[in-house]
Amino acid sequence: MTTVLPRSREGLALAVATVSAATAYLLLVEQDLTVLAVSDGFCRTFGIDRTSVAGRSIFTLGSGEWATPLISSMLTTTVSGGGNIDAYEVELCNTTRGEFRLSFDATMVRDTSGNGDLMLVAVTDPSETRMRERERESLFRDQGVLLQELQHRTANSLQIIASVLMQSARKTSSDELRGYLHDAHHRVMSVAEVQKQLAVTTLGSVALRPYLSQLCANIGASLIYDPAQLEIVVDAEDANVAPELSVSVGLVVTELVINALKHAFPGQRRGRIDVGYRSTPMGWTLTVADDGVGMPRERSPGGTGLGTSIVEALAKQLRARIDIGGTVGTKVTLAHVNLRVVAGTESELRRAV
Repeated sequence: MTTVLPRSREGLALAVATVSAATAYLLLVEQDLTVLAVSDGFCRTFGIDRTSVAGRSIFTLGSGEWATPLISSMLTTTVSGGGNIDAYEVELCNTTRGEFRLSFDATMVRDTSGNGDLMLVAVTDPSETRMRERERESLFRDQGVLLQELQHRTANSLQIIASVLMQSARKTSSDELRGYLHDAHHRVMSVAEVQKQLAVTTLGSVALRPYLSQLCANIGASLIYDPAQLEIVVDAEDANVAPELSVSVGLVVTELVINALKHAFPGQRRGRIDVGYRSTPMGWTLTVADDGVGMPRERSPGGTGLGTSIVEALAKQLRARIDIGGTVGTKVTLAHVNLRVVAGTESELRRAV
């Protein structure tokens, strides 16, 4: 893009002062390629005395490294109206820096007062840019390693808490208290499993299928005494979800699976619990179904029959609707609708009509 500027005495003085004070590598050049102004950043980087630059040819700067055929051709083409130069890389060599590579941008500053056009030359060092990019990448990697270590330590701490709860459950003589401690143990383990998944991923999200599979395997290992009698089957799609969602989904699954194991299969009844998760742009659905004895016909007043208020609270937090049914056994479904997508779809349909 060509800049248009009336070359008044005041305007020229402002342009020279602006270029001179810049930290970027800038040169303001006359049409005969003599230097009108050079930035402090350019002089410091390339070891040039700024007081001796004005009025000299750009090709005499430094120890003559700027007098290359490529730079001469590039700047002469720009001055003669051949077009601006963008990111033109040139290799140079001088006695202090050795060989180095620079990138040039040159654009004409058109004069409307008839006093002659000027050319603004910007010089960048690609190696510095690439070095900063490498430093940023290294910083991101270091942060990722630290975050994974934090997730790993959090998972270990939660597992220790879960072990303490389990030890307390074994020592207590109260069946009611033992049940509460077992439930608390499984809830803590469901959160610990999320932290373990986060510790092995660099995406900042949780792969839901392995998480739910491991979670249900842990619950089954501690509550199912005969795997030949009862089994838990996870059928979840390959979806990566935010840690917050995975924690809530894991707690819901924990509550519903434990509830099914406690109440759906009395008298050592054989059975199966199915855990499923499906998602679309319109929302997601979580199901926990069993083929047990089904829900009791008489439920507590105002209750859902789930045996816990945790599922209701989590469903409210997730903005999901709870549906309880099942022709055989019990099937609990949590359905979340992406209201933004639905609203957008309805708007498109109205426009189409």
